[in-house]
Formats: sequence, structure tokens, C-alpha cells
Amino acid sequence: MITLKNILVPSDFSECSDQAVRYGLELARKFDATIHLLHVVQDPATQPWVAEGFAMPLLDVVEQWQKQAEGRLAAAVPPADRARSRVVAVIGSSYAEILRYAEEQGIDLIVMGTHGRGAVGHLLLGSIAEKVVRRSPCPVLTVRHPQHGFVDLPAPVATASAV
Repeated sequence: MITLKNILVPSDFSECSDQAVRYGLELARKFDATIHLLHVVQDPATQPWVAEGFAMPLLDVVEQWQKQAEGRLAAAVPPADRARSRVVAVIGSSYAEILRYAEEQGIDLIVMGTHGRGAVGHLLLGSIAEKVVRRSPCPVLTVRHPQHGFVDLPAPVATASAV
């Protein structure tokens, strides 16, 4: 018997990640599990453009990015699923933080999008999903968009816009 209590869905807010959120929500409903939505904010101190400077102190900028990411993740969770969800934004390297979070939180399944880059793009840029699959402490379900899927759900809840 499969038992899932904690499902992690890392998100970079792409269409692939949106699809993974749909899968994660449906699996969390079916297994009465907690869904953990995680966004990793790249540490700007590790980026080459950081030398150009910011108008605001770097720590304030990063905290603002974290709050914005948490707000976007929370907006993706329908009201009926909010009690079963955890929304977290952390700073660091994407794949390392995903693996660290999975280990620390006792995650049973990671559901994540994959962008399906071509061979050259994969060679040059690597694949966060591939690194997670290779090193994960639990099973990983990768989702591509568009694809023939087994979850047919409406699009995630979006923030209200003027009509």
C-alpha cells in the first residue's frame, strides 16, 4: 500500500511548475496528505550582477522576493486545500534547497516540473529536475507541460484581475 503524508512541489512559477502544482494538489487530496509548496530564491550574492548594486540593502531585497514568492505560492492553493498546505520560500541553490527541505520535512514524494530542454540546453544549463531525481531521499514524479497527463484539473487559482 502506498502511504503519502508529505508531498513537496518545488515551483519556479513556470507552466511546468503550475502543472506540477495541479498534480501535487490532486495527490494530496487523494492521500489526505500535506502539500508543501517551495520556491527557492537564488542567493543574489552568488550572482555576477550583484556588483552592480541595489538601491535597497541586499537583505531587504531578498526578504521582499521571499514574501512575494510566498504570496504567489499561496495564491495557487484553492481555499479548500489551504488547511493541508505549507508555503515556503527559501534562499539558496535550487536543487540543494529542494533536497535539504525534502530531508528535513520527511517528504514522501516530490512532484516537480521539467522544462524538457533540448540536448544542447541541457548540456549547457544542466537540469535541476535531473539533479533532484538522482539525489532525492524519496521518489520523484516529474511533469512536463504540455503532456498527456492523468490529472485533469482546472488551472490554479489566479489573483483577481480587472475585467
